[in-house]
Amino acid sequence: MSVKEFIINNQKYFEDYITRSTYHSNKIEGNTLSYAETYAILFNDNSFSVNAKPREIYEAINHKYALSYILEHSENQLDQQMIIDIGILINKNISDISGYRKVPVIIQGAEHLPPSPQEVTQAMMYFIYNYAKTEYDSIFQKIAYNHIQFERIHPFEDGNGRTGRLLINYELIHNNMLPIVIPEDQRVLYFRYIAEQNSEGLSDFFKELQNEENNRVKSAFT
Repeated sequence: MSVKEFIINNQKYFEDYITRSTYHSNKIEGNTLSYAETYAILFNDNSFSVNAKPREIYEAINHKYALSYILEHSENQLDQQMIIDIGILINKNISDISGYRKVPVIIQGAEHLPPSPQEVTQAMMYFIYNYAKTEYDSIFQKIAYNHIQFERIHPFEDGNGRTGRLLINYELIHNNMLPIVIPEDQRVLYFRYIAEQNSEGLSDFFKELQNEENNRVKSAFT
């Protein structure tokens, strides 16, 4: 059974992974929903009362649909349309977009300035070309290096962090490997690797998280 089939067919793990991934990815960006609230929103648990801002609720729902999208398309080769589709799903009902940003952006807490709006399309063309053509020593080096490059381009007005983390898991599932969850309590380390363009450190970090996910599945879901 492939990883994709395992995730789709194992309802217990499906709910566990989607809740953890959504909760932590959104928490990294400042979402205040609790883990229990996130689960209640994602899987329609009406026994639990949720008191949250509409944006935070949409962030949870959108992330679930974007995760479903990468599962559905995990056998495809990554292209610009896939990235745009994920960005649209992440921003739905929050700051609706139709494609790459048309305004300048800054990355809070970072010295690096992303490309101007006029440069984004070309930057993403290079990103996709290099993503497909460059050879790496391991899958973890590939996802680490390209995650840093994607975040430096920051192709959307909003949702770049969430979109970038979904692309990590697209590539893992594409290679028949379990997806990872970046814990919100390690956000400082994670952001430091990106800011310092430390792809080796980020690669080791991702590899460790993947080992943790493998151990989780072995101990609780098989």
